[in-house]
Amino acid sequence: MARRRQIYEGKAKILYEGPEPGTLIQYFKDDATAFNNQKKGTINGKGVLNNRISEHIFTLLDLIGVPTHFIRRLNMREQLIRQVEIVPIEVMVRNVAAGTLSKRLGIEEGTKLPRTIIEYALKDDALGDPMITDEHIAAFGWASQEEMHDIADLAIRINDFLCGLFAGVGIRLVDFKLEFGRIWDNDYGRIILADEISPDCCRLWDMETSEKLDKDRFRRDLGGEVEAYQEVARRLGLLPEGGDHAVLDLDSHRKKRGR
Repeated sequence: MARRRQIYEGKAKILYEGPEPGTLIQYFKDDATAFNNQKKGTINGKGVLNNRISEHIFTLLDLIGVPTHFIRRLNMREQLIRQVEIVPIEVMVRNVAAGTLSKRLGIEEGTKLPRTIIEYALKDDALGDPMITDEHIAAFGWASQEEMHDIADLAIRINDFLCGLFAGVGIRLVDFKLEFGRIWDNDYGRIILADEISPDCCRLWDMETSEKLDKDRFRRDLGGEVEAYQEVARRLGLLPEGGDHAVLDLDSHRKKRGR
């Protein structure tokens, strides 16, 4: 597919003009960031893996009736998606204490929460994505009360489904981040799931060992990021078990084979 006009570039993805009105092409980069873009790096092959994992999860969510922006995967790094008006709110769904929640509240990491907690942050890199409440959202008009009800309901529904999906392959869904957007039918706006769901935006721990299979390996300098992402893909049935043929960084793969 010929390269089209770039619409937007974020920390992990680039959006290009789509082939039809109301569509975009979402390109997954290998760039990795953490701590509100203070730490930067590259995880070779990450974009390919995230594209495949997110496609798989969004397809399954569509089958259970969760509306999403995903249309289809185009190639190893690109998806065709619906163009949406992004709601400027990051939605964090937490099942287990970890990361900033543990630091803020002094709860030992790994503690199962008494109930699933949903938190909100304003999507603003310059401000460090500050935490906000329903009151802030209503006061500043970032989303209507009806939209927030839809967002919370979808977040819980997605969490229930993903907890079961990952538990079935021996992975504990600790927490994850969601983004939502509006699609318009005349004057009526409808909330749908946008962005991605991948090890970049989920905390995923092996159920037996608590080994981290997500971007925390980059955040905490643990190494083995690509192997962790590949392990998630393998457990979901998206990659063959074992062997060099599972490596999706094609340049490194060719070098290993002397090509």
